Amino acid sequence: MRLLVVEDNLPLKESIIQILVDEFKVDGVSEGEEALFLAMQNIYDAIVLDVMIPGMDGFQIIESMRKEGMKTPVLFLTARDSLEDRVQGLELGGDDYLTKPFQMAELKARIRALLRRSGSLTTDHTLKYRGIQLVGKEQETLVDLVPVKLTLKQYELLEYLVQNKGIILTKEQIYDRIWGFESDTTILVVEVFVHHLRKKLEPFGYHKDIQTIRGVGYMLKEQ
Repeated sequence: MRLLVVEDNLPLKESIIQILVDEFKVDGVSEGEEALFLAMQNIYDAIVLDVMIPGMDGFQIIESMRKEGMKTPVLFLTARDSLEDRVQGLELGGDDYLTKPFQMAELKARIRALLRRSGSLTTDHTLKYRGIQLVGKEQETLVDLVPVKLTLKQYELLEYLVQNKGIILTKEQIYDRIWGFESDTTILVVEVFVHHLRKKLEPFGYHKDIQTIRGVGYMLKEQ
């Protein structure tokens, strides 16, 4: 799972990231326009969004996201605790609203609840697609109940495809999601890892389900 944390209080942002990185990949930003740009890449499973940030505020960001059809779950994190603010945030498309100060354990629990409601996370941290099972906490892969050894990046690639089964993912989305914006590799690495992942799934016949969408990217879908 990959999360985006948007918070302009730098010590708080780093504390949130530190508590989340044991379970998720986390990117953190502090400014509104950059947050909107990253959110619009559609590579995050959930966004923790402060309302009062420089540039575009959190309400403007989610309004822009929802107008563009972005369905990424958003948890507002803010000191603005009035009923009017909470109602406005939820009516603009927010999925949850946590006021400061807060306990980190509650923040983490609310994020997990968001992910479960969106279908990105199950209670046992297992993702399933046909005969493929991905056990998130152990990063174990079972194909037709047979353990299959994947590298970390191969696992993350398969996880991303399973989470978005039936949806076309561009090469850019896959690259940004798995390798990150600051990676020193090139986007060609996506083709290489898709090839290797298909080879791992070929003995079970699932390699054909990773369909190439010419000139765009890939989609996991039963033929």
